[in-house]
Amino acid sequence: MRALILRGAVFGGLALFILLPLVQTFALSFMSTLPREGMVEGEWSLINYRNIAADPVLVESILNSLTYVLLNVGLCLVAGLPAAYALARYRFVGDRHFLFMMLAFRVTPPVVLSLPIFILFAQVGLVNRPLGIALVHCLFNLPIAIWILESFIRAVPREFDETAFLDGHSLPGFMVKRLIPAIAPGIGVAAFFCFVFSWVEVVFARILTVTAGKPITMAINALFTFQTDIGLVMAMTVVSLIPGVGMIWFVRNHIARGFTMRA
Repeated sequence: MRALILRGAVFGGLALFILLPLVQTFALSFMSTLPREGMVEGEWSLINYRNIAADPVLVESILNSLTYVLLNVGLCLVAGLPAAYALARYRFVGDRHFLFMMLAFRVTPPVVLSLPIFILFAQVGLVNRPLGIALVHCLFNLPIAIWILESFIRAVPREFDETAFLDGHSLPGFMVKRLIPAIAPGIGVAAFFCFVFSWVEVVFARILTVTAGKPITMAINALFTFQTDIGLVMAMTVVSLIPGVGMIWFVRNHIARGFTMRA
């Protein structure tokens, strides 16, 4: 009994440690933290969220982030699925080394490649555009997507492919009609990690958005001034959490099944 109480106290303290900052963030987002006419400082209201909706810069930053994150996820899945299938089903010299090399590239610090990527993108006109950030994030997230999808495809028996080809499916038709439904949990896991890595990345988001196309992370950073409106910052932080929570809710079943299958 004493051990059970101790365990409950430990988990309760851990939950409090994790959730307290989130609760404080959520509470401050509904407070007026600067003096305003007709409103007492610390008063509960929706003024911060109304200010977000009324500020075109903040609204544009939210749309920019959603644009390049969704582009990144789409590009990673479209390019990663055929590559993962090839690595899982075919053998060639250096195939395992190739996969390892891609994963090693993923752990390369982004700041190392920031200058050459900026110069290249400036020459082709991709600076200050969400498409440029999406392509860079795809470069770093694609190895993760290939690694995840390859492990799920490898778990599918080869007879599954052969049966589909005997039924008259072409390779593209087999992937769309048979393979994708069979590895849907793996696609959910890959999409989740690509989304998270892209949503929270700030190095290339800062470098490639000098004057325009700034994402929500840079918009939040710009709110810190000589007289920072903490309530507005917290409201933007809450808004930035919504897509991530929505993504988790959307793929929650696939993520759970995916990790179970890999185990």
